[in-house]
Amino acid sequence: MKKNILEKVMSGVFLAAACVSILAVAMICLFLFANGIPAMGKIGFLKFLTGDVWRPSNDIYGILPFILGSLYVTAGAIILGVPIGIMTAVFMARFCPKKLHKILKPAIDLLAGIPSVVYGFFGLVMIVPITGSSIIAASIILAIMILPSVISVSESALRAVPESYYEGALALGATKERSVFTVILPAASSGVFAGVVLGIGRAIGETMAVMMVAGNNTGMPKSIFKGVRTLTSNIAIEMGYATDLHREALIATGVVLFVFILIINFASSMLKRRSNQK
Repeated sequence: MKKNILEKVMSGVFLAAACVSILAVAMICLFLFANGIPAMGKIGFLKFLTGDVWRPSNDIYGILPFILGSLYVTAGAIILGVPIGIMTAVFMARFCPKKLHKILKPAIDLLAGIPSVVYGFFGLVMIVPITGSSIIAASIILAIMILPSVISVSESALRAVPESYYEGALALGATKERSVFTVILPAASSGVFAGVVLGIGRAIGETMAVMMVAGNNTGMPKSIFKGVRTLTSNIAIEMGYATDLHREALIATGVVLFVFILIINFASSMLKRRSNQK
């Protein structure tokens, strides 16, 4: 009897926790769209998304430079960070000695806990003097920041692959390296992809570190060695003093960023579903 009551109580607790999570997401969506969509209507939807001039003093709000800035910086982080992250995960899961793994694992976990402002200071002192405040500087910093997500999730996925896959490949005459890269890694592809998606979400949503090293140029990006401003940086820089339509335009910028995250999650879900069907 007591066991049944406890199970019902715990079921209620879990249901309440799930409802709170859903309610939080719903409230965020309601706030963003209720405040952002009217602003887009006042400015002009296409004018807001495709305009290349951001001048609040003249009520001109075009966020195309910020959209491109976010995409360029995130793409750079993916190109630099994802291969390193996956290769590190493969090494830690299949090749790393146990003694070295005991050192590497806590170091990677520590990397995930470092505040973004510290990454920003590191980039400001070590990277910006070499590359300048630019897209490439922000991409390098973000590549470092997404490594913990990619490595941790990918390593867990690789370790979850049954050992029989690896042993079967060896029995067929494959080398250790060939067995890992042609059997184990493809078998763990859905988990590895989940780690990459988490990294992309971290990169596109990062604010402080990017703001410190990217240069915050409001013009159209012209080179990877030129300054750029991202969607998140623009909101963080101007929200403190924005009023009226300016503030609404910044909230509308948040709507665009939110839609980007939704698209990424939807695309990852579709790719997972296709891979599972195969």
